[in-house]
Amino acid sequence: MCYNDTKKDSLLAINVVAQNKKARHDYEIIEKFEAGIVLTGSEVKALRAKRANLNDAYCRFIKGELFLMNAHISELETANKHFTRDPRAPRKLLLHKKELLKLHNKVHKEGLTIVPLMLYFNERNFAKVSIALAKGKKLHDKRADLKAKTLDREARAAMKNRSY
Repeated sequence: MCYNDTKKDSLLAINVVAQNKKARHDYEIIEKFEAGIVLTGSEVKALRAKRANLNDAYCRFIKGELFLMNAHISELETANKHFTRDPRAPRKLLLHKKELLKLHNKVHKEGLTIVPLMLYFNERNFAKVSIALAKGKKLHDKRADLKAKTLDREARAAMKNRSY
């Protein structure tokens, strides 16, 4: 399901488990999608305990299906050791066929990248991954963004400290 990141969308209804802040720094976000994720029971419990990390995670197509690679979901101590998975095992992402085809075409023809932005539980308590179609930033773009953020932060601080 494609969605836009607007002020009206409230994050109050969702329970954010992990965010990939570095992705917003390294990539220019073109379009966002919401995908389901295939998990085992102990992995869901680990997510509820916020034991996940999306640093260095990426998405890849394998045999026409989209997988989340290198995302770390820790195992719980209470989980049975015989049924635990590798914390960095590939996890299948669930999208509509039209969305998969669109993403596949953009990745293979235009050379774009699919990066995970956020792992969360939605209003209906389903584990979801916010993924984005992204284009890598050059070093000068990263510096310009950092400079703009710094100037904005200083301007807000000056307005806050301004006395009448």
